[in-house]
Amino acid sequence: YEELEESVQDAQEWTPLRDSNATRLARLVSRINLHEEYAAPCLLLNPKLDKDRGQHSDRANRAVAEQVLDPRIRMILLKLINQNVVFQVNGCVSTGKEANVYHALTDDRQHRAIKIYKSTILAFRNRDQYVTGEYRFRHGYSRSNPRKMVQVWAEKEMRNLRRLHAAGIPCPAPLVLKLQVLVMGFVGDAQGWPAPRLKDAPLLEAELPGLYRQCLVLLRRLYHECRLVHADFSEYNLLYQQGAIVVIDVSQSVEIEHPHALEFLRADCMNILKFFRARGLPTLSLRALFDYIIDQTALDPATFLEHVLHNHAIEDEDKDEDEDVREHERERECERECERECEHLHVH
Repeated sequence: YEELEESVQDAQEWTPLRDSNATRLARLVSRINLHEEYAAPCLLLNPKLDKDRGQHSDRANRAVAEQVLDPRIRMILLKLINQNVVFQVNGCVSTGKEANVYHALTDDRQHRAIKIYKSTILAFRNRDQYVTGEYRFRHGYSRSNPRKMVQVWAEKEMRNLRRLHAAGIPCPAPLVLKLQVLVMGFVGDAQGWPAPRLKDAPLLEAELPGLYRQCLVLLRRLYHECRLVHADFSEYNLLYQQGAIVVIDVSQSVEIEHPHALEFLRADCMNILKFFRARGLPTLSLRALFDYIIDQTALDPATFLEHVLHNHAIEDEDKDEDEDVREHERERECERECERECEHLHVH
């Protein structure tokens, strides 16, 4: 009876503390404005997005938020506010298949970006190839548990961003990771307007050659200095800020030792070449760009690029790609013929 009485007294002592915490968290809820749309200039400058924005109803905005913001995520955001990581969370800056990005402010009015990964396995059903085979995830991960899979994906982006940031590659600064909520530096201006994607940026023709060279140098630096392949390097995952390219969305990036690293690198090269060719800019061939990235020459990436551009013929169409495809098909046909001969010999 004495032990029971002590436990009751302990519970009575802790009750006011729990109530005070609950009251404090309730006060902090007003600082989370997730259903409000964030008015960004990159949205206003894009007529299509501006038209679509007028068609969105409050119900649609709530649906987008609820895909990401279950009670557990809301509690994480409240804890981040309570720990003074951020002071206020505002509307959604961008949405994607795997995550949404929200704008936030700190106590001293600094801008932050909060990336919240969606807790649905459908968004990550084709992502196993980016994790399996990496030494960092050699102990495996849960493919059947959506939450654990999403947490691995968030951790992967945090690790990759740290590598890029340490190497001095322009990217959002990784700050805090709580389960599937990643707090990063905000890429935008002092008023809190986010930088547009390269795809949406109003580019001048005179800017294209410089941006093209920046992209090529970034691919080489990712490969040699960070030992990473982006695996989705395109105009959709690059931001344009005051004439500079900023790399984002590196959750799918793999180490260069990954079994499919060179396949991903080849796709990255093709993506960026297509973007600039579509705007009338002469580019390197796919083979020349690929060789530039993986070459072990110990020169400054920008200096080495100028050397490559000077020594390689500029091509408007990528003939090397068709040649490689045909060569691969010939190799596969030879392999099939060998298999048929072996089967024939085995039968007889």
